[in-house]
Parts: sequence; C-alpha cells; structure tokens
Amino acid sequence: MQIILYGKPGCHLCEGLIEKLEQITHHNSKSSNKDANISFTLEVRDITTREDWFAAYQYEIPVLFLWGGETEYLQSVPRPSPRASVQQLENLLLTTASKLLILADQER
Repeated sequence: MQIILYGKPGCHLCEGLIEKLEQITHHNSKSSNKDANISFTLEVRDITTREDWFAAYQYEIPVLFLWGGETEYLQSVPRPSPRASVQQLENLLLTTASKLLILADQER
C-alpha cells in the first residue's frame, strides 16, 4: 500500500508527520513478521507544485491518503494529532488499510 501525504515545505506539522511515517515505513520494511503489519511506501506531494492540489489542500495540510495499488482504491486517513506517537499513527494506518481491503473484497 502507498501512503500519499499532501503538504508543503516549511510546514512543521507536515515535517513531523513525515518523520513519523518514515519510521513506520522503515520499521515495516525491516520486520520479519509480515503477517503482523501491512507494508507501506510513502509518497510526499508538494501542494505548491500544482494549482489543483494547492486549491484543494492549502488550509488542510497535512492530508493523508492510502492507495491500495492492486485494489485501485483511494481512502482518506483521518488527521492524526501532532502529539500522536508513532505506534498510534501506525494503528490509525492499519485501521484505515483494513477498511480499504474490506472495500476491495466487497467489490469482488
């Protein structure tokens, strides 16, 4: 699965969230227990590079989405608190990913 984060340079909320997401993606890629977690890749999109992204997210950043590549579904992730721990953020992502997988199964 892919995590898509819409943000912009100099946004301290975006930078803090990116740091936590990188810890999660790095940890999950090193984990030997692949059944216990879902593997995520992180894509950061700078809203200042496209007018449509800027118009949509300028007052909302950071904005997170999960994209389930093979399922072709895009699911928004509720905004995590800046005080959320890495574990709390990972739990939020896993919950959202589970919903995404359920949607994909219902379509089959």
